[in-house]
Amino acid sequence: MFRLEELVARLGGELVGDPATVVRRVATLDQAGEGDLAFLANPKYQSRLSACRASAVIVAPAARSLSDRPLIVTKDPYAYFARVAQLFNPPEAFAPGVHAMASVACPVPASVSVGAGASIEADVTLGEGVVVGPGCRVGRGASIGARTRLHANVSIYSGCVLGADCIVHSGAVIGSDGFGFARERDGSWIKIPQVGRVVIGDDVEIGANTTIDRGALDDTVIGNGVKLDNQIQIGHNVRVGDYTAIAGCVGVAGSTTIGARCMIGGQAGIIGHLNIADDVVVSAGTLVTKSIAKPGVYTANLPVQGHADWVKNFAHLRHLDALVDRIRALEQRLEEHKPE
Repeated sequence: MFRLEELVARLGGELVGDPATVVRRVATLDQAGEGDLAFLANPKYQSRLSACRASAVIVAPAARSLSDRPLIVTKDPYAYFARVAQLFNPPEAFAPGVHAMASVACPVPASVSVGAGASIEADVTLGEGVVVGPGCRVGRGASIGARTRLHANVSIYSGCVLGADCIVHSGAVIGSDGFGFARERDGSWIKIPQVGRVVIGDDVEIGANTTIDRGALDDTVIGNGVKLDNQIQIGHNVRVGDYTAIAGCVGVAGSTTIGARCMIGGQAGIIGHLNIADDVVVSAGTLVTKSIAKPGVYTANLPVQGHADWVKNFAHLRHLDALVDRIRALEQRLEEHKPE
């Protein structure tokens, strides 16, 4: 638990009310009770503030007069809430050491924790405070930066590089072969060896069952501060710029470059060999088939509708080319009969 004055001393903000007020956890406006610290991030929920039973609330400057309870006033209540939540919920601590059932063929710093069933091959470099969870596999020559944590059953292929302070969730695969094949005249396929690496920056989080393919010749590169959700596919030679966030079930095909600070919505698809500018937002379910040169929000999907309506509308779409031809013919006839 923390006193409000302790939180403000650590995180900043303006304290309004009793500095000795004690809070034990963070909660939403609707669920908060005595001893909770709630937050008002969206102005449309201001009406709920009067009924909130929290001991204190994090608010923006515009809302400081809406409640007589203790407040922490800050320009970005949601970001402040996130930092407070980190204080109340620190990462799980792991005792350093190598489990007796782990297989390790490289030097391990005394501060590193290696779980049961993990396999770490030769020539691997582990930074201070690294956690390798149960059942993980780290291939020959890989490098993992300080304080990075691999949850259970993560696979890091040979030669791949992870920076410091990363989190990799269970089932993620980093450095698997990219989808590279040349086709013979008879239709059969020749596998192209994938000899690049995956290079991941600092403070990156990779969701469960996400896969990042190694480069074919050059590296696949994930920048600093990137956040990848669960079940994402990143193809070979893709480059993702710093602080970009990609939601679940997105597929990015090979050799595409995504800029910095982008946000890609869930189930979006990005085809290969494209360039996406910095500060681009791609809406959920959008298929990106051409490069995007300017920052902005891009959407290309249809809202859900009843099946019968969809069938009727699609029937019209099937005849769209013919309809365009008829309109052009009518426009031409009108031009021909236009008075002089």
